Amino acid sequence: MPLTTDQEITVTITAVAPYGSEADANGTPAFIDLAKHPSWRNPDVPAPRVGDRLHTVVLDASRTPPRLSALQEDIEISRALRSGG
Repeated sequence: MPLTTDQEITVTITAVAPYGSEADANGTPAFIDLAKHPSWRNPDVPAPRVGDRLHTVVLDASRTPPRLSALQEDIEISRALRSGG
């Protein structure tokens, strides 16, 4: 099933690079930019590692691969958009 923008999904990190992480979103390849992982803003949060599971939100499903965020504020914004608020 294709991902949709503002959809929440739990993903598994499949590769890590200096600029972000590749992830598996239930069989769909996806990407989390470094700035969209909590470790970029909080030194107490460990950097992403292969095998990590993260709760994310789809920021842009039209990109190849779709772009995700694991930041709580992005998840909350998407929840508000989905609820019409």
